[in-house]
Amino acid sequence: MRVAYAGTPAFAVPALRGLLDHGIDVVGVWTQPDRPAGRGRKLTPSPVKQVALERGVAVHQPHNFKAQADRDDLLNCGADLFIVAAYGLLLPQPIIDGFVHGCVNLHGSLLPRWRGAAPIQRAIQAGDRETGVGLMRMEIGLDTGPVIGEMRTPISADDTTANVHDRLAAMGWPLLQRHWDDLAGDAPGIAQSDQHVAYATKISKAEARLDFALPAEQLIRNIHAFNPWPGAWVEGPLGRIKLLSAQPATDTGLAPGQLGTDGVIGCADGSIRVTTWQFAGAKAQPVADLINANRLTPGLNVQPL
Repeated sequence: MRVAYAGTPAFAVPALRGLLDHGIDVVGVWTQPDRPAGRGRKLTPSPVKQVALERGVAVHQPHNFKAQADRDDLLNCGADLFIVAAYGLLLPQPIIDGFVHGCVNLHGSLLPRWRGAAPIQRAIQAGDRETGVGLMRMEIGLDTGPVIGEMRTPISADDTTANVHDRLAAMGWPLLQRHWDDLAGDAPGIAQSDQHVAYATKISKAEARLDFALPAEQLIRNIHAFNPWPGAWVEGPLGRIKLLSAQPATDTGLAPGQLGTDGVIGCADGSIRVTTWQFAGAKAQPVADLINANRLTPGLNVQPL
């Protein structure tokens, strides 16, 4: 099969590399337009575009598919199968229906749980014990299509979005490879259940602000879910601090937001031990280093009420 591939962030890179490394004829890559990034706000190509350019694959970057010329560009590229992974643009029905072997999507959850934009973060935040990658045939609805196959991975208490993301991204090509004959044979997939549907709404920086009136278990989930972006944060006497990893703690007697020893902070129902912190403009550091440097002192309220 000749393949057109659409993706934008790092999540979509391993599957593209797998296709190219195994001799699949990728006739073109579709990715979002270059965006400003870094302190200089310089226009930067997406991770998927960078790989495509390295491998000599034609790159297409429409802002959307409202213009017929952009639709025709994709529909007339000569592909038999369209593979989408975290592309970030809505596809109109003519494109979904426009390929001999269909249009399929690699999605970072076990559908129908966590349809939408932030499935990894929401799974960790909700305390799910496992997640995975699903391969589904695309429909006009949001991640509603029939599932061809999936691969699973457990979520541990120490997992962050960063490491779960990398595990799921690495599953993309093996999952495609496992079901390549199904794709070539136009396997219809299994319709998703209407039960247990959950929607993974987009993450905002505002919701990553920590509230130590929450239970310790939920705070730890939030800290891990928002690592690496946007980073769970507090605004206190020392300015904004990001909390990147944490563990349960047994210390009692601390008020919510009050710092004890060894990075322990009081919560609504006990306390948590923060292991990695990051001050604005600085590198992430173990909490012990910050305490030794006297930037954090026991008794400080990291979240003034």
